[in-house]
Amino acid sequence: MTFKPQPLTPYVSARHYFGSEQRRHRERAALSLVQLAGIVNSSKSTLGRIETAELMPPPDIPSRLDIAFGTDKHFHGLYELARREIHPDQYQRYMDFEFRAEVIEQYGAQALPGLLQTEEYARTFLRCQEDLSAEQVEERVTARMSRQERQRSENPPFRWAIIDEAVLRRQMGSAACMREQLASLLKQVDTPDSKVQVMPFSAGLHSLLGGALTLLTLPDRTCVAYEEGIQAGHLYEDPVAVKKWRRQYDVLRANSLTLDESAERIRTAMEGYRP
Repeated sequence: MTFKPQPLTPYVSARHYFGSEQRRHRERAALSLVQLAGIVNSSKSTLGRIETAELMPPPDIPSRLDIAFGTDKHFHGLYELARREIHPDQYQRYMDFEFRAEVIEQYGAQALPGLLQTEEYARTFLRCQEDLSAEQVEERVTARMSRQERQRSENPPFRWAIIDEAVLRRQMGSAACMREQLASLLKQVDTPDSKVQVMPFSAGLHSLLGGALTLLTLPDRTCVAYEEGIQAGHLYEDPVAVKKWRRQYDVLRANSLTLDESAERIRTAMEGYRP
């Protein structure tokens, strides 16, 4: 039986357009999915699902397609648009701010902020959300990992994170998953581009105990705040509102452990996840 490619719908979304452009360039180069898979070090099934928009492209695929087809940053640009579509509309403006931010300050009460999560920790955390299918979980994981790419660029943002001690003690997934996550966190405690403090149990109650907070400082020095609850988040751009969140964050930072003490607290937590 002759194979008939599935019809595409390129103008439904950026992800659909990405897939249709992959097929268009592949067919123009007279390459089968198997041949292209060999060139970009992927699999036929992955590339096939990308073409039909069933799968969000993994973050390393766009640059490999650009090299394979000689398309400069064509697929890179499409990917940047497509990855933003994964998130709810009300979150997209925050994502744009985060992408441009020169300083990112975060507090996590119940789980690590996405920019600090390892892939397996992120996958385990997202699986807790019962309304997400397995495919949606993988799409969110891919998007979360892609957000971290800027941290490894030549001009990364400066990041400061305050992590509640509960995050270190609450096991997320397997013990191996937690060891890997805490080892990754430990490496980021005190570097030129990142600082991590632990808010200890001994500090008692504080105003941010019930949620998560992110403060983003943009290139023009303006600041926005994103406060996230269980079901929804709220973006604050009004300077007066942002100032209130900034004050609470600064108080939290002053009451957290020092960088050295935080590193030691993370090491101690890691001991509890030995095999």
